[in-house]
Amino acid sequence: MTPILIQRSGFSFFSLVCFTGLYSVSNISAQTNKTSKNNAKVKNVVVILADDHTLKVTGCYGNKIVRTPNIDKFSSQGVTFTRAYCNSPISSASRQSILTGKYPHATGVNLLFTPFADEGNTTIAEHLQAQGYKTGLVGKTHFNNHVWYSLYQKGLPTHGFSHMVEKGDYNAFLKNKSSVIPETIEAYRNPDQSNIPEWMNTQCLPQPITDDLSEGTFMAREAIRFMKENKDNPFFLWVAFHQPHHPYYFPIEYRGKYKPEDMPLPQGSPEDDRWVPEKFRNFTDDQRRGIIAAYYTSVEYMDKNVGLVLDGLIANGLDDNTLVIYLSDNGYLLNEHKRFEKHTMWEEANQQPMIFRLPDNKMNGTRSMAVVEYVDVVPTILELTGNPVLTEAQGKSFAGVINGKSSSFRDYAFSEYLQDNTAMVVKGDLKYVFFTGSRDLGISYKTGYGPSGITHRLYNLKIDPTEGTNLAGNPENKALLDEMQQLMLSHFMKTHPDATKCPKGLTAEGKLVWFCEPRDVGVDQALEDAPVRVFQGK
Repeated sequence: MTPILIQRSGFSFFSLVCFTGLYSVSNISAQTNKTSKNNAKVKNVVVILADDHTLKVTGCYGNKIVRTPNIDKFSSQGVTFTRAYCNSPISSASRQSILTGKYPHATGVNLLFTPFADEGNTTIAEHLQAQGYKTGLVGKTHFNNHVWYSLYQKGLPTHGFSHMVEKGDYNAFLKNKSSVIPETIEAYRNPDQSNIPEWMNTQCLPQPITDDLSEGTFMAREAIRFMKENKDNPFFLWVAFHQPHHPYYFPIEYRGKYKPEDMPLPQGSPEDDRWVPEKFRNFTDDQRRGIIAAYYTSVEYMDKNVGLVLDGLIANGLDDNTLVIYLSDNGYLLNEHKRFEKHTMWEEANQQPMIFRLPDNKMNGTRSMAVVEYVDVVPTILELTGNPVLTEAQGKSFAGVINGKSSSFRDYAFSEYLQDNTAMVVKGDLKYVFFTGSRDLGISYKTGYGPSGITHRLYNLKIDPTEGTNLAGNPENKALLDEMQQLMLSHFMKTHPDATKCPKGLTAEGKLVWFCEPRDVGVDQALEDAPVRVFQGK
């Protein structure tokens, strides 16, 4: 294939990238030659993944308003992590990072609609399938392979999942079925996307559907069906709910569960104003509380479906031989920093709920403050189940934390959001954020102020947990700023597949600009733009 040069706006020296076919990281080996003895206690693995669930809206993480009895009970039966970080605060990049144990810049998926290249990426499903596991995925994938649908010869890649139930299957289930919704019930129907408050569900409206026909309930039942049909074989099941992602989906039975006037409303700080997307600036406090109430309601609805899956394990005699994990792909801001989204480096977007329930584990019912990353999930699953390691994975196993052999793990956590050319590292109480500022914020979240230019942020999370005071500009903090900057650069140099190509003559700042430019293509900076294709089909 002929290489194609993709020019993106901004720093032309750094943003001219060459692609040949699909983005590949084939220089990373997928060998699995290191093995460990099988763990007889663990036969199966179930991963329950939420979409945009911030840990602050969960009872077991201290929220006194939201009702999450099933997740709370699950937390009391497992090890609950309080400092788990996703490696990108956006669904597609985070999900593929979890599945492979590799950082987004290594999977080749950084942008919202980048297709997940099968070449050069080995998922845990592919890896366990080779060990004899039945593999199933129920719910959201965000593989984005539909972008190149007509270019595949034999259908889309399945990435190791032999059984898949997705949104199309739910739509087929709904055919010839209908919920009888009284005309007196106002519901979320065909919102005007140009009317941002209406589109954001500020009125806290339910979907026009009953619980028995709702999407999350359908997915939970399909997950139970997979477990029942495969209970005699080892299986790996990935259950990915769409909730509580905007528009904060819930059926009519859940309407009125939370009153907007009772919702907490974080205020942010004056430093936030420069970075708030235009679409959020004119919301009233009542509208903001309406969104938060809708989000809380969606979380409660999702919790009910998590409970269905957990009960399904018990009903099929699988709860005592199955490793079960609950986590979210990324977090969400509920008016923290005056916005409603992820796509940022604030703690609410990057620090996630994560709970591991290992059968007969003496540490079940405890909490861990160990710093862990999502790239560590795959290596940890493989060690806990006694399967061969996946040497392609860049994370490492924190099984020692789960079984009580260790109380600490990583020295720092890393995350990147290359859609907006930004990255962060958190070490101890310090957080450093680097932003190239080469363009305004992307995928319909523009501020209207235009590119900011290179920006550094430094926060002390102990004395400033809401990240309201940027310490980067204080001369007395220069040494700390330089140390954190070098930590970020070192991480890129150790994990980025193009690290050896980084120009030697650049300053540390220049190298970070180079690393923060995404190599993949997908949708560009505006959501309404058509996906950019790497090559053209006939």
